[in-house]
Amino acid sequence: MRTRRPSRWLAIPVVGVLSLALAGCTQEQLQGWLPSTPGVTNHVDRIVGLWVTSWIVLLAVGVITWGLMLWAGIAYRRRKGQTGFPVQLRYNMPIEVFFTVVPVILVVGFFAFTARDQAAIEEPIDDPDVSITVFAKRWAWDFMYETQQGADGTPEQAVYFQGIQGQELEGGGVDTEQLPTLYLPVNSSVEITLESRDVAHSFWIVDFLYKKDTLPGVTNHFYFETGDVEGVFQGKCAELCGEYHSLMLFQVEVVSQAEYDAYLESLDAEGNVLADEAAIEQFGQGLNPVTNPANQVGGEDSTPEAPADQEGE
Repeated sequence: MRTRRPSRWLAIPVVGVLSLALAGCTQEQLQGWLPSTPGVTNHVDRIVGLWVTSWIVLLAVGVITWGLMLWAGIAYRRRKGQTGFPVQLRYNMPIEVFFTVVPVILVVGFFAFTARDQAAIEEPIDDPDVSITVFAKRWAWDFMYETQQGADGTPEQAVYFQGIQGQELEGGGVDTEQLPTLYLPVNSSVEITLESRDVAHSFWIVDFLYKKDTLPGVTNHFYFETGDVEGVFQGKCAELCGEYHSLMLFQVEVVSQAEYDAYLESLDAEGNVLADEAAIEQFGQGLNPVTNPANQVGGEDSTPEAPADQEGE
């Protein structure tokens, strides 16, 4: 007599295998292989949650779809002794309703949750602790840190840093010491204003899981709050913008408030100061009013020479 094994005995090895698999997951795998550090900004967890949840839902849809395909292939296969075509079935109302309603629910659900999270991420921050304007240029970045605002919120004084494009090393890679570095203090609300000096670029801080276009004649904004995580994070242009697009790199260094203040003081000591609104306006137009009024920021004077193997091309 054939004995039946309780289904719970079958569940034990399945649960065991799943437990071992989940125990071996790294933080990167748990957040869906997104390249980010948890808590680096207040938006990271929200973005990771939307990403991972979307994949779980889609995996469930895939399992249901594959299951129905497998079931149809087995249930309606040609039986032994049968000849000719199998019975032709059509107009299965429950299945048709299922395949109509479920996609609609998925599309509406994805739209609703995406719109909710996007609205939260794009929510402006009133009176941020830090206000920085980022100027994209072929093929580098300039950073202007506001140090004093007027009553209407417009910058009255600022310090700045002018970057050059990434320098390739002979053995491959890029000299990270010469990359433009954007400094941010920990536990602070930040507003980044994005401008372009020439063509369309895209400002992307990889670990922040966020990028935004910088377009000529258009001002965009990027709002977030830094956490208590200090470190150096990579950034790049994410919009094809010309010959040296791949070298349009930068770094973001999140530091303590004391280190951030010291960095701004170092820019002041170097003479990288915009002392009034006129100087700030000139800098925004692409002119450096401090070191050389005729120097076009992002032009030939601020772009390093091409590597030797590229000269004369």
